[in-house]
Amino acid sequence: MTPNDPQNPRTGTGASNEEERLRHLRSILDRLPESPGSYQYFDRHGTVIYVGKAKNLKRRVSSYFNREHDSRKTAILVSKIWDIHYTVVKTEAEALLLENQLIKQFQPRYNVLLKDGKSYPSIAVTKEYLPRIFKTRHIDRRGATYFGPYSHIPTINGLIELFSNLYPIRRCHQPMTKEGVECGKYKLCLEYHMKNCLGPCVGRQSHEEYMSYIDAAVRILKGDTAALRRDMQAKMQELASEMRFEEAEVVRRRYELITAHQEKSQIITSTGHNIDVFSIDDDERIAYINYLHVVEGAINQAFTFEYKKKLDESREELLVRGIMDMRDRWGSTAKEIVLPFPVELPLNDVEITIPMRGDKRQLLSLSELNVKQYKVDRLKQQDKLNPEQKAVRLMKEIQDHLGLPSLPMQIECFDNSNISGTNAVAGCVVFKKCKPSKSDYRKYNIKTVVGPDDYASMQEVVRRRYSRMKEEGTPLPDLIITDGGAGQMSVVRAVVEGELGLQIPIAGLAKDDRHRTHELLYGNPPMTIGLKQDSALFRLLTQIQDEVHRFAITFHRDKRSKSQLRSELDTIPGIGPKTKQVLLKTFKSVKRIREASEEELAKVVGAAKAKAIKGGLSPTPSPDDEAI
Repeated sequence: MTPNDPQNPRTGTGASNEEERLRHLRSILDRLPESPGSYQYFDRHGTVIYVGKAKNLKRRVSSYFNREHDSRKTAILVSKIWDIHYTVVKTEAEALLLENQLIKQFQPRYNVLLKDGKSYPSIAVTKEYLPRIFKTRHIDRRGATYFGPYSHIPTINGLIELFSNLYPIRRCHQPMTKEGVECGKYKLCLEYHMKNCLGPCVGRQSHEEYMSYIDAAVRILKGDTAALRRDMQAKMQELASEMRFEEAEVVRRRYELITAHQEKSQIITSTGHNIDVFSIDDDERIAYINYLHVVEGAINQAFTFEYKKKLDESREELLVRGIMDMRDRWGSTAKEIVLPFPVELPLNDVEITIPMRGDKRQLLSLSELNVKQYKVDRLKQQDKLNPEQKAVRLMKEIQDHLGLPSLPMQIECFDNSNISGTNAVAGCVVFKKCKPSKSDYRKYNIKTVVGPDDYASMQEVVRRRYSRMKEEGTPLPDLIITDGGAGQMSVVRAVVEGELGLQIPIAGLAKDDRHRTHELLYGNPPMTIGLKQDSALFRLLTQIQDEVHRFAITFHRDKRSKSQLRSELDTIPGIGPKTKQVLLKTFKSVKRIREASEEELAKVVGAAKAKAIKGGLSPTPSPDDEAI
């Protein structure tokens, strides 16, 4: 049934229209063959919205309509399908090739598509009578052959410079035809007089010689430098044997330039044949695939590209799509493909290698390193452009790692601070959307605990905070983090769940012997949650722990200093609140007041009070002397 068929259910409205759509799709499903092939889904306007392949068309296509889909994207796709076309082929490999061709032709909305690489430059070799070679970001395959794109700009600049030094290829932008050259249409330009061009436009250089320069440049772009150098060695010997030493010297200079360029390339394997290397990394939205093309043991091409996920594509499906796209784009005919895991490819006479050790394992490791770095760079770029997106991603990571029922929009963390149980305090810091919400920070003086009992102090603070929030109807946090390990988590859980009957997830941050954030604990009993210490999530957790420690210890120091100020200065006759305020403003701490001379004190509060202070303060420094 074609999109313009008057029987097509895309016409009509309302519930009857939907019933007609489903009836039409069921009739197609009933007659689908159990053969390999490619299928295409059309929307109500006759536009192809998805292209797929199948080993068994009937089983695969029916699966879209015979069950509930966990993925919302897949459910939306199914709701938009108004017609199905299919093409039967002999093998699954042919189905993949046909699928690839149809995706390129129709660019369906729900298929993963290679993101445009126009931001990276390529090298163009024009298809003119006298071709030119130049760097460009504009791709028009009708008028040129392209090599690239090159993500490393110095590489492409180095190649252009190499061609300029090797061969006097014309640099002008004027299109030139064979007829124009033969009838004398063109004139010599400044480039000829600067000896950057040999004048093929006016017949000063033969077309055959000019094209030999272009062919040599193309061989370099393809990485075929070893064979090119062998040909040049033979040419040098031939010219020398004919006593044409000046011409031989020109060839020798070009040979040395190519050799120097080859030595700059990274030789990574002794394998003589060409190899394609692919690796993949992904997140919820994007798949990143790195491609290395190795020629004569050296990396000739390196590029990382992206696919935006549309449905629940597996890594295997995405990698196959990337391999087919990249080999087609760069015209690779390598007979060996190195991969991190096996996939089914519709390619004849191609060997797939999954290396465990040796040179090819190093190649794969290099590719994996590049794809991971590219992913990190892209995420950093996105975070700068959209900080809100970074916060959501971090909250999603926490939710996934801990199995939380919802995103942890509000996280609260507690810490105690005291010295031998004196001036015991606690602090609570609040992070909303992964950012400190300082207006919600709270300080607590420990009231019911005597002596250095961190567990009892933590229970008092947690009890006071959440019983009040419960009474006032204040929104509770999505996650509580204790500055401590399993013990702190246990006593907090006893209050939150046991006494108050609240269901708030509780995690703990433990430190190592050097007092650095070491691990995240979660669960009952607590289990270590594996996190990479260089990840953004680990840095966020470290920030939360450092912030609550800073907040609690600062409050403790303030309390100690004020307590010390009251205990010593309040016992001195004639020293009232105003005098203490002036002293504090000037000397900043009890320690400095104690160390100041009577003359220095007299300049601030007068001779009589200065004498009283020196006589009233004990000469022995107190361990509680701190800056306020």
